[in-house]
Amino acid sequence: MSIGTHPFSLDMPTGVRLEGERAGSGVPVVLLHGLSATRRYVLMGSRYLTRAGAELVAYDARGHGASGPAPTHEAYEYSDMVRDLETVLATVGSPAVLVGNSMGAATAAAYALEHPERVSALVQVTPGFSGTGREENEMGDWNALADGLERHGVDGFMEAFEPPSEPRFREAALKFTRQRIERHKHPEAVADALRVVPQSVAFEGLDSLRVLEMPALVVGSRDESDPGHPLALARAYAEHLPNSQFLVETEGESPLAWQGAQLSRAIESFLRERQLM
Repeated sequence: MSIGTHPFSLDMPTGVRLEGERAGSGVPVVLLHGLSATRRYVLMGSRYLTRAGAELVAYDARGHGASGPAPTHEAYEYSDMVRDLETVLATVGSPAVLVGNSMGAATAAAYALEHPERVSALVQVTPGFSGTGREENEMGDWNALADGLERHGVDGFMEAFEPPSEPRFREAALKFTRQRIERHKHPEAVADALRVVPQSVAFEGLDSLRVLEMPALVVGSRDESDPGHPLALARAYAEHLPNSQFLVETEGESPLAWQGAQLSRAIESFLRERQLM
């Protein structure tokens, strides 16, 4: 059965226009992507959950993909993205399941801390925010990526990008990353986000998460070439979220976070076990 996708545009009070899409019907599942990604790169284009009885709601974060840039170079703080999510959920309806990858995971957690009654479940995919401010370059040289993108576009970004050292992942990572960066309508806005987001604070400390009682699924990754999303941090999220389940791929396999269909099935299983689907 073919399930139609319905594009939408939302104008934020700040003047930012968010572009997204909705597909399916049922429990609302809102997808929040990572820094320098787009709405496609949460479930990698998989529509499995729409066939399982969910409405997938995906949108490009401010400055990313087809969405408009922020009104200033600095307006890419987590607080800005939480306000955007609030507007999206006011349109979609709540409570909703929030599925966030990296930057999206931190945005989802920050929103849940402000509005726990509007979140039926949290799915944290390869979280990268440790709960405090970061030292310069803790997650890699984001400024070099921003400079490359701003000065020389996609090629400049790729020159600054450091792919995995392991040969079997290297080629795929280079192809995947180039395709992701080519999807942005406003690369200069992505460069701004690359400078702001890594230094932004989503919430104060992982202990803050202990008050979140909604069901939570945390998906880690064994990819040691990705220091910004360490397996130990994902485990720490699962330990601090009081009603959580932890998943990670079998050692030697490609990260579960890269495999949209498998990740979607894991989310479906989690939601059904918690009687949310």
